[in-house]
Amino acid sequence: MQAHGEAVVRAEDLGKTYREGGLTTPVFSGLDFAVPAGETVAILGASGAGKSTLLHLLGGLDTPSAGEVYVAGQKMSALSDAARGQLRNRALGFVYQFHHLLPEFTALENVMLPVLLRGAAVADAATRARELLESVGLGPRLEHKPGELSGGERQRAAVARALVNRPACVLGDEPTGNLDERTAATVFDLMLELNRAHRTSLVLVTHARSLARRLDRVLELHEGRLREVAPSQV
Repeated sequence: MQAHGEAVVRAEDLGKTYREGGLTTPVFSGLDFAVPAGETVAILGASGAGKSTLLHLLGGLDTPSAGEVYVAGQKMSALSDAARGQLRNRALGFVYQFHHLLPEFTALENVMLPVLLRGAAVADAATRARELLESVGLGPRLEHKPGELSGGERQRAAVARALVNRPACVLGDEPTGNLDERTAATVFDLMLELNRAHRTSLVLVTHARSLARRLDRVLELHEGRLREVAPSQV
């Protein structure tokens, strides 16, 4: 692991079990996981292994059955729902396989939203969103709604939205999985460039081993356990 700095996201003895009726389905248990500032991490694993569940726990979108998650040094379980939401908005960014942009808003308005949720003035939010959209090559598309953008453009807008609050860490769930190979490589390059420029940590769930090899560290979730994978094995 590269020595980048203190952990921005950390899990201790993390476990998740789903219970429905009389059925108990363990997903994983005893996971220890830390992401230092500026590090890029890929998480591999078969479908159903629990990769998305792990990402949701790290992002405070789901509650663990055991263990703790710390974001920016704060224990998520000790926070109220409102405080947890504020911490997510401030410290984390999210990029999904499908962009989740709001269809009725323009690219600029979509990227402004996280800044407005922090209480910033509209003019300040617009300035920050415009700068970031320009940096991802969408300067001429600011006033276009998602339906008027290509798949790659929508995903670049989603990356801009994830980064607009200058988070310590971006969590990506198959962020290029819905794109063709060439467009996926372009979006992936963009995320790495922004990682280097802003020292934003990246934790990316991906099936694309060719992309995973380009990150600092590769972990595989297999049979409820998380193990580090040597580059030669990816």
